[in-house]
Amino acid sequence: MKTTYWIFWLSLTTLILGACAPVTQVASTVENTAQPESATVNPASETCDGSGQAHGGNGGTHEHNTDIAAQLPASAVGEISQAEADGLAFMREEEKLARDVYLTLYDSWGLRPFSNISASEQTHTDAVKTLLEMYAIPDPVTDDSIGVFVNADLQALYIDLIAKGNTSLVDAIEVGAAIEEIDILDLLNYLENTDEENLTWVYQNLLSGSYNHLRAFARQYEMQTGEAYVPQYMSQAAYDAIISASNGQGGRQGGHGGGNHSGKHN
Repeated sequence: MKTTYWIFWLSLTTLILGACAPVTQVASTVENTAQPESATVNPASETCDGSGQAHGGNGGTHEHNTDIAAQLPASAVGEISQAEADGLAFMREEEKLARDVYLTLYDSWGLRPFSNISASEQTHTDAVKTLLEMYAIPDPVTDDSIGVFVNADLQALYIDLIAKGNTSLVDAIEVGAAIEEIDILDLLNYLENTDEENLTWVYQNLLSGSYNHLRAFARQYEMQTGEAYVPQYMSQAAYDAIISASNGQGGRQGGHGGGNHSGKHN
């Protein structure tokens, strides 16, 4: 059993390290505060936050902690509730939706951040899949084709997002930002409703990735329009806390990002 447990964590660590998603812990629950991070420069960070140059976009670098092993929880696999299992299944498809939308919009507009961030989303959905296997939960992704979802709400959302994203480049960037806002609100909800350390660790890593992705899309929006991005789902205060925080972190406003997205899709 001990051997199997460590093999799991080695696999999961490889998945997270293989992507551009940052891996620091999320910020403090204290309103509008973010914990400082001990960071090392990632040589590949120019593409990690999706800020590579395309259509006038400027490349940029950021720092994040890559010492994954030091963050591994020391707990064994425990029992989880049906709600926690449902959350994992939903997040598996929600991260796939982000990947699928970004790949499709990259084909439409050739904006490099869509390609860069889609690779990170692939790692996110793979990490959740590993947890599904760990807890013997059926994987909802039986067909990994782009735009195919078991969850009817996500299927409808994908269609709506692609329709908007194909309207203009600015609309496409707004779609990317909207996806990251929704991910953040859902992840905060799931984090508040689980005590299982394995789930918490993975969700925190996904949340850190979404913070950076939202910043990347906000920068792209400003470069394309000359105006500041206005959040579509979360409160302005929660969004401002994320934008002003260090890379890989964000302010947790009121426990749910202060948004109007319930995080309930089932």
